[in-house]
Amino acid sequence: SEQLFVEMADVMAAEGWRDAGYEFVCIDDCWMAPTRDEHGRLRADPKRFPSGIRKLADYVHSKGLKLGIYSDVGNKTCAGFPGSYNHYELDAQTFASWGVDLLKFDGCNSGSLELLAEGYRRMSLALNKTGRSIVYSCEWPFYLRPVQQPNYTEIKQYCNHWRNFFDVYDSWSSIKSILDWTALHQDSIVKIAGPGGWNDPDMATLPSIFVFLSQLVIGNFGLSWDQAVTQMAMWAIMAAPLFMSNDLRHISPEAKWLLQNKEVIAINQDPLGKQGYQITKDKNFELWERPLSGRAYAMAVLNQQEIGGPQNFTFSLTFLGNGLACNPACSVRQVLPASRDWGVYSWVSSLSVEVNPTGTVLLKV
Repeated sequence: SEQLFVEMADVMAAEGWRDAGYEFVCIDDCWMAPTRDEHGRLRADPKRFPSGIRKLADYVHSKGLKLGIYSDVGNKTCAGFPGSYNHYELDAQTFASWGVDLLKFDGCNSGSLELLAEGYRRMSLALNKTGRSIVYSCEWPFYLRPVQQPNYTEIKQYCNHWRNFFDVYDSWSSIKSILDWTALHQDSIVKIAGPGGWNDPDMATLPSIFVFLSQLVIGNFGLSWDQAVTQMAMWAIMAAPLFMSNDLRHISPEAKWLLQNKEVIAINQDPLGKQGYQITKDKNFELWERPLSGRAYAMAVLNQQEIGGPQNFTFSLTFLGNGLACNPACSVRQVLPASRDWGVYSWVSSLSVEVNPTGTVLLKV
């Protein structure tokens, strides 16, 4: 309901979320009335959004935030509401006239892969034609993958970020499957990411009272603390857009600290814009790196072991950045699970990192 999004905007402005960089309040599927109006335009459900989307956008903007909305490339959304097929230009104009700042464009009920691709292209052109700056969030490659390898070069021409994998759920198995998939496909997806276009590990529809366009399930109930740290650290390494799916009115101080952590967000938002990748896997341990601006690197040591206690992983700094990250010496700082300086190391040094089961240690070198 509009009341829910008003309350969420209030919390985002008042409790540091906006200042930390979270600027979009996003409405997912089911916001619409079941039919278009007499002019063929989409309209909001009159009971749940009685003031209309324009008024809600104005309110969100008054808080220094932006509004995101949802539609679908096919003739119906995933939940069965009116889709944008044959209405791309009209819907883009409608969203722009309402003051919308982001469109999540789903891929249900598109009919064929040709119509799917044509719809994503047409909506991109239609959004640009409005003259309003609207972030375009696509699900194009996710719907292509079962049949054919996506052409990420083409997708980046049209979309600002694009979904690659299944819905994320509030569980460790879901987070783990996303990381496994990303590592398996990194040769085809890492190189395309950069300013203007990003790989989106997932888009979730969480079974909750409301749904954001989402990625981060931190602050809900399914992840342990170590697993929440892993999600935040790895989403930063993967240069993933950070969208939260949680109720900010009822969030623990620990989850808030993690989600608003300035050092982690700075890694995620690094202006160089290069996505990180897995550089080695040794039994239950994974070592990931991400090149950063200023000749720095972010590094994540992930322990996939699910039982037992903390374990040590030791590796040579010559591993990093093809041997360049620490040549001839480097400073090492731990960012997660707690912030502390580790000091200066030479190029031939080894690091030993203690990591909890299903946890991650995030370092900046």
